[in-house]
Amino acid sequence: MKIVMPSKVTQIIHTLQNAGYEAYAVGGCVRDSLLGREPDDWDITTNAYPEQIKGLFRRTVDTGIKHGTVTVMLGKEGFEITTYRIDGVYEDNRHPKEVTFTASLAEDLKRRDFTINAMAYNDEAGIVDLFDGLSDINAKVIRAVGDPKERFTEDALRILRALRFSAQLDYSIDAETRKAIAALKDNLRQISKERIREELKKLLLSDHPDKLREMKELGITDVVLPEYNTADQELIASLLRSEKNLYVRLSVLLYYLGDPEGILRGLKYDNETIKTVSTLVAHADDETDLSPEAVRRDIVRIGFKRMPLLFLVKRALSQNGEYIDNYETVFEKILSDADCISLKDLKVTGDDLMQEFHLSPGKEIGEKLQFLFDRVLEDPSLNEREKLLKLLHQEQEEHT
Repeated sequence: MKIVMPSKVTQIIHTLQNAGYEAYAVGGCVRDSLLGREPDDWDITTNAYPEQIKGLFRRTVDTGIKHGTVTVMLGKEGFEITTYRIDGVYEDNRHPKEVTFTASLAEDLKRRDFTINAMAYNDEAGIVDLFDGLSDINAKVIRAVGDPKERFTEDALRILRALRFSAQLDYSIDAETRKAIAALKDNLRQISKERIREELKKLLLSDHPDKLREMKELGITDVVLPEYNTADQELIASLLRSEKNLYVRLSVLLYYLGDPEGILRGLKYDNETIKTVSTLVAHADDETDLSPEAVRRDIVRIGFKRMPLLFLVKRALSQNGEYIDNYETVFEKILSDADCISLKDLKVTGDDLMQEFHLSPGKEIGEKLQFLFDRVLEDPSLNEREKLLKLLHQEQEEHT
């Protein structure tokens, strides 16, 4: 079975081989190639030591040299090359305390997480599959390499990776691997929130976010997402209806779980994601009067960039489709008409007001601009410089 590798990957492998070393593409890139998927990146493994690798290529970066990894730069692309290794004792359920380089490809492959990720390839040897990864691909099974309890004790994040691969590939999890996951799930408490967040994100953005149900069945959510305390059918159905957009899927999930800000902060999400998702959840059940003025005020309150996301969230929650269509139509007309939907869209500025009314910078300027903005939200035709200044003169006369 032949895998077509990028020319630069072939070049690296041939360079190592021509210098007398072994070299293979390894891991996820082999798996994805066999599945007909485009690999995100190409990792290479070799029996050459880091200093030997560096001696063969003009531009290298010591990205993980302690663990045998050197990044070779070819043009603007970087390719990680890692020396065959045996991992030492894992002291934090995540990282080996030390690694030992080895001349054996077999030793290197048996330290990997799952059989489908423990295959290597080069054009001379073909596929090196010592743990029946091909069989598991054909059977659509996620199975740990060797003893699953050892693999998950070494690195607890592999527990979430098993579920994530299951969701991305629509594979089942081998029975012994499932037992080990259930038994060792509490080890995930030692994994950083950032790592947990990234695995949950990949699962949510897969074709099968319904694998959350399996996470609950295995007790994983009790550790990493305790707010998810029920395999709610409506939640799962809504996720499956939703677009593959992180804001949308997080919003759907947290619509049912509640406390979006607290949960997202706990998972170390950035402020923009927290603000966007919290806003979408807060307005998911709104039933706005669909007058242009009301929708303009929604745009101001929610943010025009978030409005299309809100429509997607509402559709995922299976709300009134006709209402959402009409809501979206009014929104799109407001945008096409270039209605004023922010203070910066006003045709007057603070400088204009200071000159016209002989004002000094301060709170009064902001109040007058806000007054005008409110009037323009009611009637966009008022957004002309002379009309706005006239409005202010009239308002001033009424209060003198």
